[in-house]
Amino acid sequence: MRHLASGYDAELERHGRALRRAWGVRAGDRVLDVGCGAGRTTRDAARAAGTGEALGVDVASAAVERARALAEGLPNVAFECADAQVHPFPGAYFDVAVSRFGTMFFADPAAAFANIGRALRPGGRLVMMVWQAAEANAWDVAVRRALATSPGTGPDPFSLADPAAVERLLAGAGFTGTAFADVREPVYYGPDVDAALAWVRGFVSTREALERMGPADAERALGRLRATLAAHLGEDGVLFDSRAWIVTARRP
Repeated sequence: MRHLASGYDAELERHGRALRRAWGVRAGDRVLDVGCGAGRTTRDAARAAGTGEALGVDVASAAVERARALAEGLPNVAFECADAQVHPFPGAYFDVAVSRFGTMFFADPAAAFANIGRALRPGGRLVMMVWQAAEANAWDVAVRRALATSPGTGPDPFSLADPAAVERLLAGAGFTGTAFADVREPVYYGPDVDAALAWVRGFVSTREALERMGPADAERALGRLRATLAAHLGEDGVLFDSRAWIVTARRP
């Protein structure tokens, strides 16, 4: 692997490749990217769709602005600052709805997936990547252990980890044929320990954990975190094992 700089797209480079292999976007497709962030997945979908189009939506306005800037010159891509739970998407319009770790944080997931389903044409497909359980993800276990914290009380990145619960959720939203493909790829935190530490310190969970500590405890926690990152440094940078699902379903 080439030595990428730290960043969200670099962290999930291998996961993005797995998602692109699975999503089956074809020339002429209309693609909806849910939780698009800075738009990497949306741009990839737009290129795969060719004569079709891709729309990326995200609730973070700064991310959407960045996505628009990065997509300059790509004619068949657009971005909107929108909440997929309630946004009035055109009905029965999209051929495929995709997401790379963008669907785990809905306050009302039932409403969100029903709304996404209504935006898909009959026979349209949902293809999303979500994390498996926290204990299957070494990056979460290792960082929490280094910081001596328990799982947070905020938005849960592992909320769609349970296949049976997700299948019930999607069935309730009108989807059929839900299937799960296991993805085991490492997350990449940076080319060296300094870069990885800077990246991980930027995580909301890390920042909040450190803010709850006194200065001495925070300094010790950062020392443990640095040692944890150093233990995962190899020729390809700082890598941690991870497990995800690619969830596929169809609108009847």
